[in-house]
Amino acid sequence: MESGPAVLAGLSFAVFGAGLLLWTATRAWRGQPVADGVQPLAALALTGGFGLLSAIGGAWMLLSG
Repeated sequence: MESGPAVLAGLSFAVFGAGLLLWTATRAWRGQPVADGVQPLAALALTGGFGLLSAIGGAWMLLSG
């Protein structure tokens, strides 16, 4: 019974993380800023880290659910 919410949450986190990683990589590859008012390397590291963390957390929820 509890696997349904875990699958939904895992799928949401995995899709968000993958989308954030894809968006960050596309912006960095084109040389566009990732965030306004932030140093480019710091913004790239933070958004990449949060995207990776969300994707890994979503995968963990999907596999444990």
